[in-house]
Amino acid sequence: MLPVKKKIVTDEAMRPGAVLIDYQDWQKIEQILKAYQAQQKEEFNLNKYAGVIKLTQDPLEYQQQIRDEWN
Repeated sequence: MLPVKKKIVTDEAMRPGAVLIDYQDWQKIEQILKAYQAQQKEEFNLNKYAGVIKLTQDPLEYQQQIRDEWN
């Protein structure tokens, strides 16, 4: 875990309301988040599934056929 110096700001009832951290620590956190988000986008690339399913019938014709069965 990244060591971050922080100060917790509380209200009159001593309930936490905010956290103050150094700007340099915030920049490090933002870099880590950007790298994580870029990794997540790569993992959910749907283009790698294009052409995987080989259809034997036109999808719209199949849809119409199934809907006709409901009537």
